[in-house]
Amino acid sequence: MEIKFSLDQIASVVQQILDQYPEKIILFNGEMGAGKTTFIKQFCKTLGVSEATSSPTFSLVNEYQTDDKKTVYHFDFYRLKQETEALDMGVEDYLYSNNWCFIEWSEKIPNLIPENHSVITIDLQPDGRRLLTLSHSR
Repeated sequence: MEIKFSLDQIASVVQQILDQYPEKIILFNGEMGAGKTTFIKQFCKTLGVSEATSSPTFSLVNEYQTDDKKTVYHFDFYRLKQETEALDMGVEDYLYSNNWCFIEWSEKIPNLIPENHSVITIDLQPDGRRLLTLSHSR
């Protein structure tokens, strides 16, 4: 699935993805500045997270609660030097918790990603819009 959108359309794009592809583990790929964190913030909001969300660049993971008491995890593995660092923080417990897991820089932990997941790749276009490509791995 491919969608070209501007940032003011992000809420409808997220809703469309949630309606059609309810996979709970989503990897986000894209260059720095492509909008991965912005997109994850919208996912959290759409799922019912009321609190402020931010990138967990230094903490590796942020945990949020939705209004209906579901848990959402947002990972940013940009600063990882070795995959074992993710194991040391207990990433497998998060990934197999059946909670929402949004992962930036998943290429840093390739051997730890569960088999069932979706991948969203965001590419910044010359006109300032984004091209989102969604794929699934099962």
